[in-house]
Amino acid sequence: MQIRGEKHRKLCQRWDVPYGVHYLTFSCYRRQPFFGSERTCRWFLECLDQARARQGFHLWAWVIMPEHVHALISIPNEAQISAILRSIKYPLARRAILWAKENRPDRMGSMEVIGPDGIVSYRFWQRGGGYDRNMRSTRDVHEKIRYIHNNPVRRELVRRPEDWPWSSWRANQTREDIPLRIDRETIPILVE
Repeated sequence: MQIRGEKHRKLCQRWDVPYGVHYLTFSCYRRQPFFGSERTCRWFLECLDQARARQGFHLWAWVIMPEHVHALISIPNEAQISAILRSIKYPLARRAILWAKENRPDRMGSMEVIGPDGIVSYRFWQRGGGYDRNMRSTRDVHEKIRYIHNNPVRRELVRRPEDWPWSSWRANQTREDIPLRIDRETIPILVE
């Protein structure tokens, strides 16, 4: 059943492969630019880092775009990807919606969802789990890291990947863990 205000969405299949590598993408509700503020970007990074500590995954690359995020993670245990996604997405959504209710009630309409029963709720993230692709090779991993870091350039938000403040490019290229540490010691080495 389609809820008013939502377009058709893709079906996302997950393959919970123990010890797998996942390329994740999740979008803001109706692809709105909820990451337009530094505050929201910092909240996301806090949630991502806390989820990493709780769930034990390795973070290899990430980028925050205005209306979506990409992350490349490795799961060195038998954690379920759905639990990892929940531990990243839910705390941020709760925090952002609460902040908007208290500080910007005029913006709540952009997050509003009216269910078939008429009950109103609010969303930060697009319904569903997002996009999840299992990486099968070291080459795929390095290709996705490049893709993630070049996303702001492709969108013409900046001229060079290093100019975008909300990605792991610096941590990956210069080994500066700014604004968030990546687990570079676990990234497989690409041998050409």
